[in-house]
Amino acid sequence: MILQNKNAVIYGAGGSLGGAVARAFAHAGARVFLTGRRIESVQKVADEIEASGGKAEATVVDGYDEGGVAAHLEEVRRRAGSVDISYNGVDIPVVQNIPLTEISLEDYVKPIMLTARTRFLTAKAAAKVMMEQRSGVILSISATPGGIGYPYTGGFAAANAAVESLATNLASELGSYGIRVVNIRSGGSPDSAVFKEAIERFPAVMEGMLREMEGDTMLKKLPPMADIANTAVFLASDLAASITGVTVDVTSGTTAALNYRVKRQ
Repeated sequence: MILQNKNAVIYGAGGSLGGAVARAFAHAGARVFLTGRRIESVQKVADEIEASGGKAEATVVDGYDEGGVAAHLEEVRRRAGSVDISYNGVDIPVVQNIPLTEISLEDYVKPIMLTARTRFLTAKAAAKVMMEQRSGVILSISATPGGIGYPYTGGFAAANAAVESLATNLASELGSYGIRVVNIRSGGSPDSAVFKEAIERFPAVMEGMLREMEGDTMLKKLPPMADIANTAVFLASDLAASITGVTVDVTSGTTAALNYRVKRQ
C-alpha cells in the first residue's frame, strides 16, 4: 500500500469527491482524518472506511475558520506524530450560466473569495506544520475552467485559476523544505453528487449537456471520481516524489484541445 504509515487530513470529506479521495487514501494505507462542517456526512465516510478495514477519524472543522483549522492540525500532529498529506475538497457555491455582462458583482466575486480563503488557509496551516517536519504533500482540486476559456462559468473560472496559481507559487516557496504542492484539474465527474442532483432535476437538459461535455474531450468520456481519487493517491505517494508546482490535468484532454469536431469512434 503506497500510503502506508502516512497521515492524511481531508477537508470537505463529507462531499462526494472529498469522500472518494478519503476512501482512496485509506485503501492505499493512510490513516485519514476527515473534516467537514457537518459531522453526520463526515462520520458516514469514516464508518465506511473503518468497516472496510481502514483507519479513519471524523471531526467537525470549518474549512473557512483559520483558528479551527490550525488547532485541528496541531491535534493531529500531537496524536499521530505528523501531517503528511493535506487535501482540500471543500465545496464552493457558485452561480453559473449567466453571461459576464449580466452577472452581479457579488455573484462573480463570492466564489473567488470563498475558494481563495479556504484553499489558502488550509494550505498555509499545513505548510507551517510540514516545514518543521521538512516533508509533506499539499494537494488541491480545480476544474476545467482553470485551464481554458469556458463561457458562462461566472466567478468559477477565476476561482479555479486562483487555486492553480496558489499551488504553483506555494510549491516554489516550500520546495526547499521537502514539501510538494500539486493541484489536480478535474473535468467534472458525472457520478459526483452535483451532477447526479442536476440529472435528477433536469434529465433532458443534462443528457444533452453531458453529451456536449463528452464531445469536447479527447477520450469522449468524462473522468469518474475514481480517476480523480486515484490520481490524488499517486501524487501523495513517494512514486510522485519529483512532481511539484504543477496542475495535473484529469479532464480527459479537454483543456489541451476542444475535440467536439472529432467524432466518437
